[in-house]
Amino acid sequence: MQANRNRRAYWRKNIRLTGVLMMLWFGVTFGVSFYARELSFDFFGWPFSFWMAAQGSPLVYVLIIAFYALYMERLDVAYGFDESED
Repeated sequence: MQANRNRRAYWRKNIRLTGVLMMLWFGVTFGVSFYARELSFDFFGWPFSFWMAAQGSPLVYVLIIAFYALYMERLDVAYGFDESED
């Protein structure tokens, strides 16, 4: 019974994290392109919308993946689902 509760809590945290990161991804991907005309200030000498499309968005995607991997590693250890060989 306790193992079942642990799995549900683990899955709930995983789904919540995935939802938050997907909202961030959506905001970066579609928000910047949708408001590209309004985001017409210079950023490092380039228009901000161009900079986000060329460098900012891929950087955010890599950070999302790194954060997810680190968080899930900690969550796996906390709930006893880690696959590391000690």
